[in-house]
Amino acid sequence: MIGKGKSISHTGASMSYGWNQEKDVQVVFKQHLAGDNPKEITEEFKIIQEQNQRTKNNTLSFVLSPTVEDGKELSKKQLKQLTKKFIADMKLERRQAIAFVHRDKQHTHVHLYVNRIGFDGKAYKDSFIGKRSQHAAERVAKEMGLTTVKEVQQEKLNELKSIRAEIKQNHEKVITEMKPKDFDLYIQYMQQSEVKVIPSINRQNQLQGFRFEYKGHNLKGSEVHRSMSGSKIAFQITNNLERGLQFQKGNAIKLSGKTIELSANLATSITKRVLKAVIKRAVDQGIGM
Repeated sequence: MIGKGKSISHTGASMSYGWNQEKDVQVVFKQHLAGDNPKEITEEFKIIQEQNQRTKNNTLSFVLSPTVEDGKELSKKQLKQLTKKFIADMKLERRQAIAFVHRDKQHTHVHLYVNRIGFDGKAYKDSFIGKRSQHAAERVAKEMGLTTVKEVQQEKLNELKSIRAEIKQNHEKVITEMKPKDFDLYIQYMQQSEVKVIPSINRQNQLQGFRFEYKGHNLKGSEVHRSMSGSKIAFQITNNLERGLQFQKGNAIKLSGKTIELSANLATSITKRVLKAVIKRAVDQGIGM
């Protein structure tokens, strides 16, 4: 579950917008309030807020978002319990508050509004309110056996690790088995493995490297693996050829039927790698004589 929080000044407008987003709004929690709609609740908030004219952002706005799977299973009673636990963790039990649930797009989330001004006229300290909301939501999720942010992040990291490994595996297969002789063939062979290779072109119409799109992920070559930067891919292709990549005029190459210049960094890096390989081959041949 993710928790977000901030202080706002536009209580009525914000509450009305959230309330009207859902046709049949379900109020899952209410404390120290009698009103049944945004206008009435805002007026009740204002009565208390008039005791403290100095505080401009006088309402606390929170969004509590369980994971999609958890949200499908949570009943109104459980959402009330979740909200109540969150309020207790944030020490907001003695303030006016209302929470209603949205179930739009199958993603259940709770909108919670709390009067920042207490019955004693004092304002609730909102320093680091966003970070505190995250931590409170994390603790409530653990207590209720819901998926926490850290668990979601770990799942995403594990998925990304697998995606990176699959892209790299396809890349190595193309380089070693298909032996493309230029970037166009490399892109074509990768596409056959369902990996879309997207040239990264800067504003000067220069090729900087490549991005890889696979199973809903879009990653730079260097994010996939350090061996998949633009210069290293060019060098790997060059190793499959006797004469290396075919350059047009200057540092230009043919890519998708167009003449594209290499960025200065990419061209320099390719040249250095090719030169090192040539020297190494020459030394190896000399040693072998």
